[in-house]
Amino acid sequence: MNLWHCLIDVLPFQWAHYAFMQNALLAILLVTPLFALLGCLVINNQMAFFSDAIGHASLTGIAIGVLLSLADPTWSMLGFALFLAVAISVLRRYSAASTDTLIGLVMAFAMALGVVLLSRGGGFAKYSRFLIGDILTITPREIVRLAVALVVVVVIWCWAFNRFLITFLNRSLARSRGVHVWAVETGFAAIVAAVVAISIPWVGLLVINSLLIIPAATARNVARTTAQYVILAVVFSCATGVLGLVGSFYWGTATGGTIVLAAMALYVVSLFFRR
Repeated sequence: MNLWHCLIDVLPFQWAHYAFMQNALLAILLVTPLFALLGCLVINNQMAFFSDAIGHASLTGIAIGVLLSLADPTWSMLGFALFLAVAISVLRRYSAASTDTLIGLVMAFAMALGVVLLSRGGGFAKYSRFLIGDILTITPREIVRLAVALVVVVVIWCWAFNRFLITFLNRSLARSRGVHVWAVETGFAAIVAAVVAISIPWVGLLVINSLLIIPAATARNVARTTAQYVILAVVFSCATGVLGLVGSFYWGTATGGTIVLAAMALYVVSLFFRR
């Protein structure tokens, strides 16, 4: 961390001389590739609604942490998000209802339960930081947590990308190749849920799905191959993340929302180059 601060401190920009901006920049450079890699497969598997549901339902995870008197509700959010991911996957397998119906039902129940528990006694306002996030308050210990998450996802990505891709493109073809489709879908859902849950305190549950989806959607507009799709998603995600962070510093705005606006602006530009 000291080496990182020394490297950034030499930049000729006002924001680069503040420790909290240096930490936030490092966090952005870790979390945006993480979102981009997952976002590519989320879009291919039409899971945008799922990741949004996990983010909103994390309110109940926060409430569980409060009830258990946990100092850091991130772990209760993580546990509840994993539970929801597996529950939705099981319901998709055994229920006759459509996937979006099941996700909508689970999200409505989980979010309502979280709001009720957190608002009991009029104390909901103190949890509003989870709605918009605050990456400027991230600590070195939490940055290490993000780095570990990125390494784990990259390892899984390299090991199981072909299984993920063939399953999301054609489930019947995947079965014919010996892929355990349900296990692959459930495993990927759990990974997305875990990443969403651990990122909410810094990104905010209101905008986290946008950061997951928009860079990948932008890359899809201009990429010709799968490799280009993934590389461009990572590049676009990192670029808009840094741009949004710096913009929020000078404009005095919420970092998560500013990043989303930058990402959306780039998406609109990409429409003119859509192949």
